[in-house]
Amino acid sequence: MPALSVRANAAQLRITEIFHSLQGESRTVGLPTVFVRLTGCPLRCVWCDTAYAFSGGELMTLETVLARVAEFDCRRVCVTGGEPLAQPECLELLTMLCDMGFEVSLETSGALSIEHVDTRVSRVMDLKAPDSGESHRNDYANVAYLTPHDQVKFVLSSRQDYDWACFKIDEYQLIRRVAEVLLSPTHGTLSPRHLAEWILDDGLAVRLQLQLHKLLWDDAPGH
Repeated sequence: MPALSVRANAAQLRITEIFHSLQGESRTVGLPTVFVRLTGCPLRCVWCDTAYAFSGGELMTLETVLARVAEFDCRRVCVTGGEPLAQPECLELLTMLCDMGFEVSLETSGALSIEHVDTRVSRVMDLKAPDSGESHRNDYANVAYLTPHDQVKFVLSSRQDYDWACFKIDEYQLIRRVAEVLLSPTHGTLSPRHLAEWILDDGLAVRLQLQLHKLLWDDAPGH
C-alpha cells in the first residue's frame, strides 16, 4: 500500500461518505475501490441516484480524507459526488492521491471544466443526454482536454437518448479519443436488452455497462 506521507493542509472538502466497495461501472467495474463522495451538485438530472449527496456532509481537511482512504489498504480510489469539481479543493485532493501512488478516477458530469484535473487521473466524464433534463449544461470545451487515459459515459433513458449519444460519439470522434465510451441504460426505464441490440445493430465499438452497485445493493448509501 502507498505510504501516508503528506503535508498537513488546512484546505477542506465537504464529504458525504468514504467507503470501500466494488466499482459499479466504468472500465474497472467489479474491482475493489475506495470511494470518496463529495457533497453538492449544480445539476438535477431526473434519474439521479445520489440525491442524498446534494447537501449535508462533513467538512474534512484533505489530510483527514487521505488518512481515511489509506485505512482501506486498496490501491484504487474513485472521487465522485454529487459533482466533485463543484468544490475547487477537489483538484488538490486528486493530485495528492496520485502523488501517494493510488490509481485514481474521477466521476464528473462534464458540466464543469476538467482542464486543470491532474492528467494522471482517469476522468470518467458523463455527457448528459436529453432525457436527463440537463443536456444544455454539457461543456463541450472539455472534449479537447480528454486523453486516451479517460472515459466518456452516456446514461440513456430512450431511443432518442441513444440516437443523440451516437451523434455525439461521431461528432467528437470519442471512440478514437478516449480509452472507453460507456453506454448505460437508466435502471428500470430503458431495457438493457434493447440497448444491447441497438449497439450490435449499429456495430458501435462501445462498452455496454449495467450499474453493478444497483444490482447488488439497490443504491444503498455506503455501497
